Amino acid sequence: MYPQSFSPVQQVDFALLLVFSFAGVVVLALTLITLWFIYRFRHEKNPEPTDIQGNTRLEIAWTLVPFLLVMGLFYFGWTGYKALRTVPDNALPVQVTAKMFSWTFTYQNGKHSSELVVPTDRPVLLKIRSADVIHSFFAPAFRVKMDAVPGMENYTWFKAERDGEYEIYCAEYCGTGHSVMLSKIKTMPEKDFAAWLDTKEPLKGADAGHALMEAQGCFSCHNMNGDNSMAPALPGLYGSTLTITVDGKEKQVVADERYLKESIINPGWRTIKGYDNTMPPYSDLTPEELLQILQYLKSIGKDSPAGAGGAHRGHDGHGTQ
Repeated sequence: MYPQSFSPVQQVDFALLLVFSFAGVVVLALTLITLWFIYRFRHEKNPEPTDIQGNTRLEIAWTLVPFLLVMGLFYFGWTGYKALRTVPDNALPVQVTAKMFSWTFTYQNGKHSSELVVPTDRPVLLKIRSADVIHSFFAPAFRVKMDAVPGMENYTWFKAERDGEYEIYCAEYCGTGHSVMLSKIKTMPEKDFAAWLDTKEPLKGADAGHALMEAQGCFSCHNMNGDNSMAPALPGLYGSTLTITVDGKEKQVVADERYLKESIINPGWRTIKGYDNTMPPYSDLTPEELLQILQYLKSIGKDSPAGAGGAHRGHDGHGTQ
């Protein structure tokens, strides 16, 4: 576990320590008082019950003291929560998009990545949204967890204090591919991050399509190793014959350019036999981006070396239609 120590986490830790310490003191005090009452008012010494009434000072004390203690606990809890929700002015904004079953990170200059790359010693503001169902961004190393809710934007922030790689999980069950909705946080010095962010990859054609699909998280569902358990594997998909369901009726189609293009833009209009309708639509892709993706799928089609069993630009992924 990464020993996260930036200020908001320290405040939350202190609040939790205070609550647990207070609870421990209360349990110990009540136990001792109970034992004393059992001894002091045992039957041998008090054969006749005594009715004790009218102690104003005691009544004020047991009302005022718990009130002050609870308000004190509330204060420390509130300051910790406020720190978690107060983003520093110099924070790096990153748009986080969750969709079944992948994460996409978009930076201010328009660069997309399937991994969250951030500089060390600088706060990072995560603007979190969902493209389909409820997900939850969870980075345990940084003690950060925030829901991604359709139709709204949540936010949270963190600061990495040393270089390294750390896991990202989805902490809200979102479908059959929930367990493979994984990514990484890569932290690096500010200079290296600036160089990475400014790198313009001069990719064209199939290479650009591969990079785009990787950035969109496609390989977290569509496997490149021939595993069709969650979704059709990509090698050999172009040009293959598929059994689909349209309006409740099965029919066979060839996965040509038209079919693949329509299935990317609006995958819900038809479903491949054996798979659920869980793939989100990618209607925001430009015509050029669609063309690049199609070029990549063609390059690993059934007539290509990869489609025959090779591994063109291999990527270990998982899948869903």
